[in-house]
Amino acid sequence: MLSAVFARLQRLVDPIVPPAGTPPPARLWPFLAAHLKDVRGPLLVVLGFSVLDAVFDAILPYFLGRILDMLATIPRERLVEEGWPVFMAMLATLLVIRPGIFIAGYAFARVGVEPGWQSRMRWQFFSRIARQSLTFFQNDFAGRLANRVMQSGGAIRQATMSAIQSVVYIGAYGLGAFGLIGAQDWRMAMPILVWSLLYMLLLRHFLPHQRVRAQAASEGRSLLMGRIVDAFGNIQTLKLFGERARDDAYMAAAVREANALFQAQQRLQVGFSASLVALSATTLSATAAIGIALYARGLIEVGAFAMAMTLVLTLLRASNWIAWEIAGIMENIGIVQEGMESIAAPVALLDRPDARPLIVTQGAVAFEGVTFGYGRSLPVVHDMRFTVAAGEKVGLVGRSGAGKSTLVNLLLRFHDPDSGHILVDGQDIAGVTQDSLRRRIAMVTQDTALLHRSIAENIAYGRPDATMAEIIRAAEEAHAADFIPHLSDWKGRRGYDAHVGERGVKLSGGQRQRIALARVILKDAPILVLDEATSALDSEVEAAIQENLERLMRGKTVIAIAHRLSTLQAMDRLIVIDSGRIIEEGNHRALLALGGLYADLWSRQSGGFLAAAAPAGAA
Repeated sequence: MLSAVFARLQRLVDPIVPPAGTPPPARLWPFLAAHLKDVRGPLLVVLGFSVLDAVFDAILPYFLGRILDMLATIPRERLVEEGWPVFMAMLATLLVIRPGIFIAGYAFARVGVEPGWQSRMRWQFFSRIARQSLTFFQNDFAGRLANRVMQSGGAIRQATMSAIQSVVYIGAYGLGAFGLIGAQDWRMAMPILVWSLLYMLLLRHFLPHQRVRAQAASEGRSLLMGRIVDAFGNIQTLKLFGERARDDAYMAAAVREANALFQAQQRLQVGFSASLVALSATTLSATAAIGIALYARGLIEVGAFAMAMTLVLTLLRASNWIAWEIAGIMENIGIVQEGMESIAAPVALLDRPDARPLIVTQGAVAFEGVTFGYGRSLPVVHDMRFTVAAGEKVGLVGRSGAGKSTLVNLLLRFHDPDSGHILVDGQDIAGVTQDSLRRRIAMVTQDTALLHRSIAENIAYGRPDATMAEIIRAAEEAHAADFIPHLSDWKGRRGYDAHVGERGVKLSGGQRQRIALARVILKDAPILVLDEATSALDSEVEAAIQENLERLMRGKTVIAIAHRLSTLQAMDRLIVIDSGRIIEEGNHRALLALGGLYADLWSRQSGGFLAAAAPAGAA
């Protein structure tokens, strides 16, 4: 029975619901309203339980007052006979109704609403941020973004539930107390009325300041989280080049800043709490004074006095608890406001509303007057015009910073050109879906980072429907099958099931690059981009897989970047770029005969690598 009830509650809110197609509101209250709207029905049920809980909590002092009056007025021998309806009603409330309401409401909120709703928001926040441009992620800490995804959903949930189960509770309890006391004598209810007005004024004064300080404290925590994740993610660099005192000072500065912002938030909370304590003491004293005066004049019975004092004392104790709850609400609102800086940020690169899937029949690529700069006054590439015919192999050559990798990033639509067009089989890539574009392009980069998943999952990432036999065959062609069976992880998984660690840190650079090559081989896309594809391989392994690389390039349109110019000799054509402009074009022999920049770079090589100094500019 109970398992069936819990199973039904757990299905109440589906955690995986795609975010709305429209961007999230950039202002706080519309942002909150948009995510409350998703679960407004279940939240109304939680609110109803909270009101019922407060009502029956207020009824208990009423029963206490009735019993005291009966004890004072009914002879002992007739007490049970005349008072049993009140006794039974009180027992039913104490033993059945009140516990039943509390348990049902608690289970509905904690099992039915909160887990699924919080997980849904986290999923939607991740989904929104993951659609941001590459530049967006390059301009922020990965740890801070992850912190905002994880904390913002929980903050909205906690703030909402605290508002429903504490603020709504005390409001319903206060109304019930005011009504019950006022029914005995309206003068005893006046301190509660005055208390309510002053309580609202205190909230109005303190809460805006609390929200601002809570947002600042949340930003301080996120900065600290970002620095911690950045340090752990680059721990090898810290150990190789860092100095403990310098690294500690850098982290300590973030800790001090976060601590100071939190202290400022807490100072305000102390002032709020002190004001509430003074207000509560005054209200309780006023209620007692009025009650004693009325009792002395014979206007109320002892039961009414006891009921009033119990209701007011409970209300005031609850108000102090509510003060902490409201502080928590403001802290969570601050977390949401800080998280909105990333979650509600507009996506820079969106598919057009009429975007269609890219259809690749041949794989020809054309740059038509492309100019682009990374938000700077001087562009990185200038009026770039060239065509890569279907099945042609073209190498991009130039010093570091000449703009070679920028051209590749533009082809993959990690950025949009400032002017000009990039075409694939005559289709402007600005008018096709990004997923379909990148599905038709395979790329191996110089800095190969793998996902913290199994070897098999990493190889199959570009083609998730691949069979295990196809995964193994791709690993063999990339000369990775010789080391994979010997791999193991901390959980005892071996071979293709072994996990590679964050960014593939458990593998050597050469091993990571061979896994990346296997992934490209398995993807088998018609357009192939090689950005220093063999830079992490030793000469023996590079020679061993060169034949497989040539077979991989066969029949594909290839754009290759390499500082090791010997790897580009097999290209059909080389395009030499300097300062974002094409200055030479031709095959290896023709460019050597030309005696220009390519010939100079070739003559300066030592061991097949460029030796020339790199000018300023983008990669």
